[in-house]
Amino acid sequence: QVQLVESGGGLVQAGGSLRLSCAASGRTLAIYAMGWFRQTPGNARECVAAISRSGGSTWYADSVKGRFAISRDNVKNTVYLQMNSLNPEDTAIYYCAARSTGTRGSYYYTKEDFGSWGQGTQVTVSS
Repeated sequence: QVQLVESGGGLVQAGGSLRLSCAASGRTLAIYAMGWFRQTPGNARECVAAISRSGGSTWYADSVKGRFAISRDNVKNTVYLQMNSLNPEDTAIYYCAARSTGTRGSYYYTKEDFGSWGQGTQVTVSS
């Protein structure tokens, strides 16, 4: 089993930045691709960024491309999401997800591809 705990969410003004962290524990050697998702009330959970096990391949949703950056530290078993130029449309609960199968260079960006989830962290961007 893999446990994921997100941190770093909060309230920020439009144009500001936040850095989310997701610490993994448990069977961390089994973690391959990871991703950050977000969800707002009444809407489906959507992937905003994904990263391969090696960290060499990444994917971003068009809505965050150029503003968000995903990275991971496999020694610390932590994945990060640096969020810059935030706007009110980025307000959501952000979830970290991990996948336990795959290859070192593969990333995934649909929620059905991930088997482990964190509890989520709230990000609120005020205008």
